Amino acid sequence: MRAVIVAAAVAFIISLFGTPVAIRVFTALKAGQPIRTIGPASHQGKKGTPTMGGVVFIIATVIAYAAGHVALTTLPERQIAQESPTMTALVLLGLFVFCGVVGFLDDFLKVRRRNSDGLSAKGKLLGQLIVGGAFAIVALYVPSTNGETVASEYISFIRDISWLDVGKVGSVLVFVFVIMSMSNGVNLTDGLDGLATGASILVLGAYSLIGFWQYRHWCGDSDYARVNEYCYQVRDPLEIAMIAAAAAAACVGFLWWNTSPARIFMGDAGALGLGGLIGGLAVATRTTLLSVIIGGLFVIITMSVVIQIISFKTTGKRVFRMSPLQHHFELAGWSEVNIVVRFWIVAGICVAIGLGLFYSDFLATNG
Repeated sequence: MRAVIVAAAVAFIISLFGTPVAIRVFTALKAGQPIRTIGPASHQGKKGTPTMGGVVFIIATVIAYAAGHVALTTLPERQIAQESPTMTALVLLGLFVFCGVVGFLDDFLKVRRRNSDGLSAKGKLLGQLIVGGAFAIVALYVPSTNGETVASEYISFIRDISWLDVGKVGSVLVFVFVIMSMSNGVNLTDGLDGLATGASILVLGAYSLIGFWQYRHWCGDSDYARVNEYCYQVRDPLEIAMIAAAAAAACVGFLWWNTSPARIFMGDAGALGLGGLIGGLAVATRTTLLSVIIGGLFVIITMSVVIQIISFKTTGKRVFRMSPLQHHFELAGWSEVNIVVRFWIVAGICVAIGLGLFYSDFLATNG
């Protein structure tokens, strides 16, 4: 637990004090956010606000992970943590960083061209596909020191579902789909001051709890597994908890500056990075289907876009005034702060339901 707390504290401090530095640097570089002319008129006042702020909490998380490992070396549990860094950490942090790189390229092109046209939709999806595919192969085909892989060949809900064996190739496809879906879901949620940041904090916090709970009831802990039939067959749960806690804390530090009125935006660098990390956490904790509930706000907002596109292409009519869903409520007259807080409440409810299902499964299998 000490290592998780150390990682979270370091990430928070770096992000809280590093973000204003980034604001000054990006402002000096004229890296302001271009604003589309279509959409709520209130957004025009945000033109020129520095973007690419996600770089700060990505760097903060990576540094905090290293700090957490320094703390980990002083603990007796070290014999369970195994190699440093673990394969799980390489996959999770790799997804965070390289999905962030794809988003950074998109942000950079927007700033350079002084308009909202960054990477094309195909280019962005191709980048996500390459990153997701590369780390899927690592997660499925490269075993760690104990022979386990980061991801499994089964579709999972709260644990692997024994009768849903899709094989390694199928698991690679599922892995890529989860990463692309989550990264685009967070990206679509980003658009109002603090909305995606706050929702991500809740989801990452949930995965930190799940990771630590799995660590305390882990099949890799021979002392626990010897006397308990039901344990969690996952790889490096303490690493999962540490990375999720560090990312959540880094986002809290960033939110101090990103909340309304935002002084900096996370940009696609932050949104795609966070989505990639959340997707990786879902696969690594064997909670792939549960992530649909835990990340329910991202799913709802993504579906609003899908519904809008299908409706317009098939009937010529729009279901919402504008998609993603948050902009529909803006055009309906809701204030930005009201939308953000209410959507955070929805995200919190989804996280609570997801954690409730996770814990109820533990009670059922250990009752």
